[in-house]
Amino acid sequence: MLDLPFDRPGRFWRGNLHTHSDQSDGALSPEEVCRRYREAGYDFLAVTDHFRAKYGFPLTDTRPMRTPGFTTLLGAELHAPRTEFSSEWHIVAVGLPLGFPPPEPDESGPRLARRARAAGAFIGMAHPAASLLTLADAESLDAAHAVEVHNALSAREDRGDSWHLTDILLNRGHRLGAYAADDAHFQPQDPPGCTAWVQVRAESLDPQALLVALKAGHYYASTGPELHDIRLHDGLITVRCSPVRKVLVTGGAPGARVIEGEALTECSLPLAMFGHGYCRVTVEDSTGRRAWSNPIHLTRS
Repeated sequence: MLDLPFDRPGRFWRGNLHTHSDQSDGALSPEEVCRRYREAGYDFLAVTDHFRAKYGFPLTDTRPMRTPGFTTLLGAELHAPRTEFSSEWHIVAVGLPLGFPPPEPDESGPRLARRARAAGAFIGMAHPAASLLTLADAESLDAAHAVEVHNALSAREDRGDSWHLTDILLNRGHRLGAYAADDAHFQPQDPPGCTAWVQVRAESLDPQALLVALKAGHYYASTGPELHDIRLHDGLITVRCSPVRKVLVTGGAPGARVIEGEALTECSLPLAMFGHGYCRVTVEDSTGRRAWSNPIHLTRS
């Protein structure tokens, strides 16, 4: 079973893994972007500007924006040709070293992602639904640690949710985490930032500690609700959370186990329908905001 984060040492730290500044196509300076997230109560932020030649391949250095109680992870959104339906890949790489070399002329997206992972980065499959990634595309990105299952910017075009592709990948045996992100650009037409995030369980706010926890899957994703605890026992999964109207358990089989009510904070649901595959928890609050656990594998590989 995948280690659940709730009993691990440390605490949860709130952060966004996909953000843009005016170093690429964002509207605001890195300083202003960091200020907005810090004042919104975030503990950390990754500014992931588009790593394209037209912007000078920026790897935005946000280290000067770190303050007591707020840190940053260095990263970028990487691009290379091509997917089945798009001229380029969109790959989130968080934890890149400064000086990471630009793509070579003949470098594919999967190869670029492997190089970024080898350099120490957490690799995310950015907004698969908005990018119209196929299963073949996704399976070729073998360096990915996780899938961006909710992208707040892509939700504007009704392509914010990428769980369908993620569930197929998981059923095919790929071990992947699931994160939510803003993809904030702060352009006038865009939705506001600070609406989708991860809660990462780590012993400290040290950037390396956060990266280790991300790569290990010790986090959950949210657009509002909090997950306080998830436990498996006697064929049941028990969920404790902030008040919600719905708790769902889905996974590697069609259908779901669902409990609905008012201000639910704890409930238990049976796991038998998922056999020896995997399950995941979704909670939804009274305003429709959701939180998602990482996939929970019910047997060890």
